[in-house]
Amino acid sequence: MEQIASYIGILYRIYSYMIIIYVLMSWLPAVKESFVGELLGKLVEPYLKPFRRLIPPIGGMLDISPIVAYFALGFVAQGLIAVLNFVF
Repeated sequence: MEQIASYIGILYRIYSYMIIIYVLMSWLPAVKESFVGELLGKLVEPYLKPFRRLIPPIGGMLDISPIVAYFALGFVAQGLIAVLNFVF
């Protein structure tokens, strides 16, 4: 079961890096419209969309929903690992 927890940790790290890169790329519109930007958008936007509906941008410009989504992803990953360790 440690192997499953290890996989969850790896998947968490990969997806969290994808979120961070996507947010950084959003500051550069030319890069965001590239193939990599569009691919990341297709993978990350479905996860960010519910957070963006709940948390409006601050001052109309500062979007903190990816930060909340990043921490939520961490809590879910740690929760899954804790449940696996408890059950097995």
